[in-house]
Amino acid sequence: MIGRIIETEADVAEGAAWLSVHEPRFARALEMTGPLPLRRRSDGFATLFSAIVSQQVSTASATAIWGRVEALGAHEPERLSGLTDEDLRGCGLSRQKISYARAIAESGVDFAALRTMPDADVVAELVRIKGIGVWTAEIYVMFSLGRADVFAPGDLALRDAARVLFDLETRPSEPELRAMSLDWSPWRAVAARLLWAYYRVVNNREGVR
Repeated sequence: MIGRIIETEADVAEGAAWLSVHEPRFARALEMTGPLPLRRRSDGFATLFSAIVSQQVSTASATAIWGRVEALGAHEPERLSGLTDEDLRGCGLSRQKISYARAIAESGVDFAALRTMPDADVVAELVRIKGIGVWTAEIYVMFSLGRADVFAPGDLALRDAARVLFDLETRPSEPELRAMSLDWSPWRAVAARLLWAYYRVVNNREGVR
C-alpha cells in the first residue's frame, strides 16, 4: 500500500482542512500562513542530488550551488561521470558531497520502481546509498513521490516550528516529533508543509528549499 498521493494544490488544501479540524493549533497556523504550497518535484537522480546539495547550507546557498551544477550539466548522471572533482568543487560542492553525488549516480537505483513501493521500502532503498540519510530519503518520498503520510522529524525547521506552535519548553527530539506526528496521519506530509510555512512566518526565512 502506498496510500494517498498529493498531486495538486487541491490535495494540499484538503489535507490542511483536515488538520485544521483535527488540531486547533494548525487552524491558527494556517490563518497566519495562508494557502500552502504544493512543493511537488520531479523524481530521479537530479532531485536526489539536489537534496544532497541542500544539506547543511542555507536555502540561498543551495539554490546558487544547484544553479551552477545545472549549468555544468552535472545534474545528469552520465555527464557527472565525465567531470572531475575539481570541476564539481567549482560549483561550490564539498569533497564529501561530490562523493555522495557519485555514489547516487553509481547506485543502480531504479527510480521508476520506487514510485510503486511502500514508503518504508523506498526509504530503506535510498538510505543504502552512501550519503543518503533518513531525512533526505523522507524528503524525497514526500516531495518527489508525493506521498501524503510521510514526515521528516529530523528536520530542524520542523522541530523549531513545532516547539513554538505547540508551546513546548524545548525543541522536540526527532523521536519525540515523530511520535507527535502520528496524530496527524493520514496527512503528515501536509502537516510538514504547514509547519515549514509557519516557520517562515515566525522566523522570516525559509526552512526548506
